Amino acid sequence: MQNATFSISSLHNHGTAFYEFLALRKRVFVDQLGWDVPHDGDVEMDQYDTPQAHYSVVLQNGRVVGGARAMPTTSTWGPHTYMLRDAFQGKLPHIPPHIMPEDIASPGVWECTRLVIDEDLRTQAERARCLRLIVNGLVGIARSRGATQMICLSSLALMRALRQIGYDVRQLGESYRNAEDGRRYAVLGMPATYAREQPAEARTMEAA
Repeated sequence: MQNATFSISSLHNHGTAFYEFLALRKRVFVDQLGWDVPHDGDVEMDQYDTPQAHYSVVLQNGRVVGGARAMPTTSTWGPHTYMLRDAFQGKLPHIPPHIMPEDIASPGVWECTRLVIDEDLRTQAERARCLRLIVNGLVGIARSRGATQMICLSSLALMRALRQIGYDVRQLGESYRNAEDGRRYAVLGMPATYAREQPAEARTMEAA
Protein backbone atom coordinates (compact mmCIF):
# COMPACT_ATOMS: atom_id res chain seq x y z
CA MET A 1 0.00 0.00 0.00
CA GLN A 2 1.11 3.56 -0.70
CA ASN A 3 -0.18 6.92 0.48
CA ALA A 4 -0.63 9.93 -1.80
CA THR A 5 -1.66 13.43 -0.76
CA PHE A 6 -2.91 16.19 -3.01
CA SER A 7 -5.26 19.13 -3.40
CA ILE A 8 -7.41 20.22 -6.33
CA SER A 9 -4.39 22.02 -7.80
CA SER A 10 -2.26 18.88 -7.90
CA LEU A 11 -4.72 16.01 -8.30
CA HIS A 12 -3.72 15.68 -11.97
CA ASN A 13 -0.39 14.27 -10.79
CA HIS A 14 -2.18 11.17 -9.49
CA GLY A 15 -4.20 10.03 -12.48
CA THR A 16 -7.71 8.93 -11.57
CA ALA A 17 -7.07 8.73 -7.79
CA PHE A 18 -9.38 11.63 -6.92
CA TYR A 19 -12.26 10.26 -9.00
CA GLU A 20 -11.72 6.78 -7.54
CA PHE A 21 -11.86 8.28 -4.04
CA LEU A 22 -15.18 9.96 -4.85
CA ALA A 23 -16.48 6.65 -6.22
CA LEU A 24 -15.41 4.82 -3.06
CA ARG A 25 -17.21 7.46 -0.99
CA LYS A 26 -20.37 6.84 -3.00
CA ARG A 27 -20.18 3.08 -2.44
CA VAL A 28 -19.68 3.49 1.32
CA PHE A 29 -21.82 6.48 2.29
CA VAL A 30 -24.68 6.14 -0.23
CA ASP A 31 -24.87 2.48 -1.20
CA GLN A 32 -23.91 0.93 2.14
CA LEU A 33 -24.92 3.50 4.78
CA GLY A 34 -27.82 5.16 2.95
CA TRP A 35 -26.75 8.76 3.59
CA ASP A 36 -28.69 11.56 1.91
CA VAL A 37 -25.68 13.31 0.34
CA PRO A 38 -25.10 14.71 -3.16
CA HIS A 39 -24.21 11.96 -5.65
CA ASP A 40 -24.89 10.53 -9.07
CA GLY A 41 -24.67 6.93 -10.18
CA ASP A 42 -20.91 6.83 -9.79
CA VAL A 43 -19.54 9.32 -7.25
CA GLU A 44 -20.33 11.31 -4.10
CA MET A 45 -19.14 14.91 -3.95
CA ASP A 46 -20.34 17.65 -1.63
CA GLN A 47 -20.00 21.37 -0.94
CA TYR A 48 -16.70 20.89 0.90
CA ASP A 49 -14.78 19.48 -2.06
CA THR A 50 -13.34 22.89 -2.88
CA PRO A 51 -9.87 24.27 -3.65
CA GLN A 52 -9.39 24.62 0.12
CA ALA A 53 -9.68 20.85 0.62
CA HIS A 54 -6.75 18.44 0.71
CA TYR A 55 -6.86 14.67 0.33
CA SER A 56 -4.99 11.66 1.64
CA VAL A 57 -5.63 8.44 -0.28
CA VAL A 58 -4.19 4.94 -0.11
CA LEU A 59 -3.50 2.88 -3.21
CA GLN A 60 -2.95 -0.85 -3.48
CA ASN A 61 -1.77 -2.20 -6.82
CA GLY A 62 -2.64 1.16 -8.36
CA ARG A 63 -6.23 1.19 -7.07
CA VAL A 64 -7.63 3.52 -4.38
CA VAL A 65 -8.64 1.45 -1.32
CA GLY A 66 -9.06 4.24 1.22
CA GLY A 67 -8.93 7.96 1.78
CA ALA A 68 -10.09 11.03 3.62
CA ARG A 69 -10.35 14.81 3.26
CA ALA A 70 -8.87 17.62 5.38
CA MET A 71 -9.33 21.38 5.48
CA PRO A 72 -8.50 24.23 7.87
CA THR A 73 -11.20 25.37 10.26
CA THR A 74 -10.73 28.88 8.87
CA SER A 75 -12.16 27.73 5.52
CA THR A 76 -14.97 29.60 3.78
CA TRP A 77 -16.37 28.93 0.31
CA GLY A 78 -19.51 30.80 -0.64
CA PRO A 79 -22.07 30.31 2.15
CA HIS A 80 -20.17 27.38 3.66
CA THR A 81 -17.30 27.11 6.14
CA TYR A 82 -16.30 23.56 7.11
CA MET A 83 -18.64 20.72 7.93
CA LEU A 84 -18.64 20.82 11.73
CA ARG A 85 -18.88 24.59 11.90
CA ASP A 86 -21.79 24.58 9.45
CA ALA A 87 -23.47 21.97 11.67
CA PHE A 88 -22.80 24.13 14.75
CA GLN A 89 -24.54 27.00 12.94
CA GLY A 90 -27.56 24.84 12.10
CA LYS A 91 -26.92 24.60 8.36
CA LEU A 92 -26.82 20.78 8.11
CA PRO A 93 -30.09 18.95 8.81
CA HIS A 94 -28.55 15.54 9.53
CA ILE A 95 -25.99 16.71 12.13
CA PRO A 96 -27.31 18.24 15.39
CA PRO A 97 -25.80 21.66 16.25
CA HIS A 98 -24.97 20.61 19.82
CA ILE A 99 -22.49 18.02 18.58
CA MET A 100 -19.79 20.73 18.54
CA PRO A 101 -18.95 21.80 22.11
CA GLU A 102 -17.70 25.18 20.87
CA ASP A 103 -17.23 27.20 17.70
CA ILE A 104 -13.74 26.64 16.27
CA ALA A 105 -12.07 28.77 13.60
CA SER A 106 -8.30 28.56 14.00
CA PRO A 107 -5.42 28.03 11.56
CA GLY A 108 -3.98 25.64 14.12
CA VAL A 109 -6.97 23.28 13.90
CA TRP A 110 -7.86 21.22 10.83
CA GLU A 111 -11.00 19.17 10.22
CA CYS A 112 -10.92 15.69 8.69
CA THR A 113 -13.98 14.22 6.94
CA ARG A 114 -15.14 11.52 4.53
CA LEU A 115 -12.81 8.79 5.78
CA VAL A 116 -13.45 5.55 3.88
CA ILE A 117 -11.81 2.14 3.56
CA ASP A 118 -12.70 -0.32 0.80
CA GLU A 119 -14.66 -3.32 2.05
CA ASP A 120 -12.41 -5.52 -0.11
CA LEU A 121 -9.74 -5.05 2.58
CA ARG A 122 -11.07 -7.83 4.76
CA THR A 123 -8.39 -8.59 7.33
CA GLN A 124 -7.91 -6.48 10.44
CA ALA A 125 -4.22 -6.05 9.60
CA GLU A 126 -4.98 -4.71 6.11
CA ARG A 127 -7.61 -2.29 7.37
CA ALA A 128 -5.39 -1.08 10.22
CA ARG A 129 -2.49 -0.49 7.82
CA CYS A 130 -4.76 1.42 5.43
CA LEU A 131 -6.20 3.52 8.25
CA ARG A 132 -2.72 4.42 9.55
CA LEU A 133 -1.59 5.46 6.08
CA ILE A 134 -4.68 7.62 5.57
CA VAL A 135 -4.38 9.38 8.91
CA ASN A 136 -0.62 9.86 8.77
CA GLY A 137 -1.17 11.46 5.38
CA LEU A 138 -3.74 13.82 6.90
CA VAL A 139 -1.35 14.63 9.75
CA GLY A 140 1.39 15.43 7.25
CA ILE A 141 -0.90 17.78 5.32
CA ALA A 142 -2.02 19.61 8.45
CA ARG A 143 1.44 19.83 10.07
CA SER A 144 3.03 21.21 6.91
CA ARG A 145 0.55 24.08 7.10
CA GLY A 146 1.07 24.90 10.76
CA ALA A 147 -1.70 22.90 12.41
CA THR A 148 -1.26 21.39 15.84
CA GLN A 149 -4.72 19.87 16.36
CA MET A 150 -7.19 17.87 14.26
CA ILE A 151 -10.91 17.29 14.70
CA CYS A 152 -13.46 15.08 13.00
CA LEU A 153 -17.00 13.76 13.31
CA SER A 154 -16.61 9.99 13.47
CA SER A 155 -18.22 6.85 14.75
CA LEU A 156 -17.21 5.70 18.20
CA ALA A 157 -15.91 2.49 16.61
CA LEU A 158 -13.41 4.55 14.62
CA MET A 159 -12.22 6.25 17.81
CA ARG A 160 -11.35 2.84 19.25
CA ALA A 161 -9.62 1.78 16.03
CA LEU A 162 -7.51 4.96 15.97
CA ARG A 163 -6.43 4.46 19.56
CA GLN A 164 -5.42 0.88 18.83
CA ILE A 165 -3.00 1.97 16.09
CA GLY A 166 -1.31 4.69 18.11
CA TYR A 167 -3.26 7.96 17.93
CA ASP A 168 -4.08 10.03 21.01
CA VAL A 169 -7.76 10.49 20.16
CA ARG A 170 -10.32 11.86 22.59
CA GLN A 171 -14.03 12.55 22.44
CA LEU A 172 -14.79 16.29 22.60
CA GLY A 173 -18.54 16.33 23.19
CA GLU A 174 -21.61 14.19 23.58
CA SER A 175 -22.46 11.54 21.02
CA TYR A 176 -25.62 11.17 18.97
CA ARG A 177 -27.24 8.41 16.93
CA ASN A 178 -27.39 9.01 13.19
CA ALA A 179 -30.95 8.40 11.97
CA GLU A 180 -29.71 7.37 8.51
CA ASP A 181 -27.34 4.55 9.45
CA GLY A 182 -28.13 3.90 13.14
CA ARG A 183 -24.54 4.43 14.29
CA ARG A 184 -23.35 6.62 17.14
CA TYR A 185 -21.11 9.56 16.23
CA ALA A 186 -19.19 12.19 18.17
CA VAL A 187 -16.65 14.94 17.54
CA LEU A 188 -13.15 13.62 18.12
CA GLY A 189 -9.92 15.54 18.59
CA MET A 190 -6.26 14.61 18.52
CA PRO A 191 -2.85 16.28 18.27
CA ALA A 192 -1.49 16.59 14.73
CA THR A 193 1.13 13.93 15.39
CA TYR A 194 1.89 10.69 13.59
CA ALA A 195 0.88 7.32 14.97
CA ARG A 196 3.26 5.96 17.59
CA GLU A 197 5.77 3.50 16.15
CA GLN A 198 5.14 4.88 12.68
CA PRO A 199 5.98 2.22 10.05
CA ALA A 200 8.32 3.04 7.17
CA GLU A 201 5.57 2.54 4.57
CA ALA A 202 3.59 5.44 6.07
CA ARG A 203 5.78 7.95 4.24
CA THR A 204 3.78 9.75 1.57
CA MET A 205 4.46 9.76 -2.16
CA GLU A 206 3.82 13.51 -2.32
CA ALA A 207 2.68 16.33 -0.07
CA ALA A 208 1.11 19.06 -2.16
